Amino acid sequence: MSLVTDSPVNSSSSDDFAALLDSALDSASSDSSPVEEAKDDDDVEIESIKRHKVENMGSTEEPDGSTSQVSVTEVLEEESTKQNTCTHPGSFGDMCIICGQRLEQESGVTFGYIHKGLRLNNDEIVRLRSKDMKNLLRHKKLHLVLDLDHTLLNSTQLVHMTPEEEYLKSQTDSLQDVSNGSLFMLENMHMMTKLRPFVRTFLKEASEMYEMHIYTMGDRAYALAMANILDPKREYFGERVISRDDGTQKHQKGLDVVLGQESAVLILDDTENAWTKHKENLILMERYHFFRSSCHQFGFNCKSLSELKSDESETEGALATVLKVLKQIHNNFFDVLKTLRQEILKDCKIVFSRVFPTKFQAENHQLWKMAEQLGATCSTELDPSVTHVVATDAGTEKSRWAAKEKKFLVHPRWIEATNYLWQKLPEENFSVSVVKNQ
Repeated sequence: MSLVTDSPVNSSSSDDFAALLDSALDSASSDSSPVEEAKDDDDVEIESIKRHKVENMGSTEEPDGSTSQVSVTEVLEEESTKQNTCTHPGSFGDMCIICGQRLEQESGVTFGYIHKGLRLNNDEIVRLRSKDMKNLLRHKKLHLVLDLDHTLLNSTQLVHMTPEEEYLKSQTDSLQDVSNGSLFMLENMHMMTKLRPFVRTFLKEASEMYEMHIYTMGDRAYALAMANILDPKREYFGERVISRDDGTQKHQKGLDVVLGQESAVLILDDTENAWTKHKENLILMERYHFFRSSCHQFGFNCKSLSELKSDESETEGALATVLKVLKQIHNNFFDVLKTLRQEILKDCKIVFSRVFPTKFQAENHQLWKMAEQLGATCSTELDPSVTHVVATDAGTEKSRWAAKEKKFLVHPRWIEATNYLWQKLPEENFSVSVVKNQ
């Protein structure tokens, strides 16, 4: 709930649009495929495998972030150049991001919290969410949307403080170093904020499992002020700070402004009615009423925690309790995922031929590990139980054996594509001879 109704709306105004979008989508890591490492002394050169080539073979979108550092603007440009004309995936105002053409009609959703004036069309949102999902799975993360007021903290306007709360004004922590404090006076906003006990530990541990977003019904100035207190080093939320100014429906919150698949999003909020379209994603939080004004707002005629000079338990309070729930949900999700993945190639026995660098320990290579995660059995020796030989050259001894014994002879892209798409793809689409002649 907004406690500051007349604060100016502040928006991000960086000229570096690509950097802001990349930060919002958390692009990371390198652009190389595991196959790219595999060059041996027999002049077997393995070409670099880009995700979009796998995408073309398996007809899905390219995953972003964890294995390819591709800026969102580069992705948008690449998608548009595949068409004869620009698809106008996004705009600033009425101007297309890619081609600069003025657009007669606005469409899609505004993402002003990522960059002022940014709007993405619906097809582009779907595509980016698909990429983001694959990125999250590689990092073993889900999305977590966090409310501010009564969930992570409690704020009050100074004029609403009771005489019994006046003592707090002499106990506030410095805004110059907020990392260890919990009670703050924001004089420019005429308010005081108290962080919920355990919140810093909660954010640190939750960030290891979830990509976190702030989503508040407060205005943008308030949202950014609270984000600076909760995350002074900008290591948890980045640009993912959403306020009521960013919503698409008045007095409602919605996942339409979150660039994450709805099925992978959890929400922590104290107000169920704010999420009428996403109640299945919601974990309802017990409200944190530190100040008297908060109790009064919800009709409680009792002394507040501040008036009682008390507080929630650090170890047994609401945030400590819900963190255990979040850990269990995360573990269950990825345990199921691991089981499902191991079914994909469970009947395959794979031998690699000149795919790994000379003297490289085969079982330590990423492709070997990837195949095992998909349920395959990997071996360095040929025998009748082998079902697939993975190679880049049809002329190797093992490749010739595969042809003679009528075994599958496939390019390493087959394993990569199967891993990305979560299904065993037709081997004939990844024939070594076909790939070699491309």
